Amino acid sequence: MKTLLISLFLVRFAVAYLLRYLNLRHLKRYGTTVPEGFAGAIDQEALAKSARYTLEQHRVGLVESIYDSALLLVFLFTPLLPLYDHWIASLSGSYLVRGLTFMLLIFLSQSVLEIPFSLYSTFRLERRYGFNTTTPGLWLSDFFKSMLISALLAGILVSAALLLVRHSPELWWLWVWGFFALFSITMIYLSPYVIEPLFSKFEPLSDPELEAEIRVMLDRAGIEVKGVLQMDASRRSLHSNAYFTGIGHVKRIVLYDTLLKQMDHQELLTILAHETGHWKKGHIWKQLLLMESVALAAFFLVHQLIGWGGLPGLFGHQEASFPAQVLLVSFILSIASFPFTPVGSWLSRRNEREADRFAVELSGAPHALASALVKLSCENLSNLHPHPLYAGFYYSHPPVVERVAALRAMASTGERRNN
Repeated sequence: MKTLLISLFLVRFAVAYLLRYLNLRHLKRYGTTVPEGFAGAIDQEALAKSARYTLEQHRVGLVESIYDSALLLVFLFTPLLPLYDHWIASLSGSYLVRGLTFMLLIFLSQSVLEIPFSLYSTFRLERRYGFNTTTPGLWLSDFFKSMLISALLAGILVSAALLLVRHSPELWWLWVWGFFALFSITMIYLSPYVIEPLFSKFEPLSDPELEAEIRVMLDRAGIEVKGVLQMDASRRSLHSNAYFTGIGHVKRIVLYDTLLKQMDHQELLTILAHETGHWKKGHIWKQLLLMESVALAAFFLVHQLIGWGGLPGLFGHQEASFPAQVLLVSFILSIASFPFTPVGSWLSRRNEREADRFAVELSGAPHALASALVKLSCENLSNLHPHPLYAGFYYSHPPVVERVAALRAMASTGERRNN
């Protein structure tokens, strides 16, 4: 069984590599062809730069994937896991302390091992293509703040889970799922006010006219937001974006300062109309419900597999603590869930198309949204020629060329109706 698990993992890796290979080969073949609808916005030189950026991103991602996969296989399928497990058991007689130490040290080790890739991506790759504005001091500050916050939140979750496992051996999977779901929703409320300000500065829009236009549009849509803010994203990167954050009465809109410099008012309004579409169409709650449903099934499976008693033997081990068995089950679930990746991607793309249609209905400006997407993709050096299989498997948004074509088709249909 050990050989079968390793083989399945390697098959998964090979499929992911094949998709990556197809995507890059497709990009090399068509990467300098200006797509329909992008003439005048990007030339062959800029496309070549975009292709190089995508290629280098994939290379770094591939090396990181090989590195992570090799470490994972060595840790789970060799005596390293039992040795680590026994060492943790020797540190304390407390079930809670042992479990918490086991998980937090795994988290800390993983974060430290990822440092070289983060440094390379930030200070070599992103700087080479003109995006990075992060200083070494700011990177260190972000790293340690992220570590502390993540460790604190993980500590709360792990401690609560271990206590529930100890006090309800048969139904812990249900109670842990409920606690995790409640914790996630709580963090959606708290994050905009407690965590996000630790990393970025948020302030009211510097353009009161734009804010007034945004509020008028949101009123038409029946959406009430706590605030319309701009974020100093340019302190770290010249990439641009906009997003809704929070839920319920704490919803707010955040615009990157880089985006404000790139777009005119109409383009910004259509981008926000798209995000508004996600709220009005219930995509946020539907996605949350789907995720929690999947999580409930996953917790039940974890309970069943650990309760079975033969899990350590599948990996060639005689025994394993509860936290160690959680790692083993997670490995199995990661393999089992991989074939469902395109299903989740398809659902996300369907929501994005629906949000685009809503944005057109709300703003009445399909050309402006198309123009905004063209600018975003060009400014961010997005891949304009993804392979259909790669996009179908991984893309959470329809390829931007496809979205632009659909928006311009909507504009043509509207113009014909008006005439």
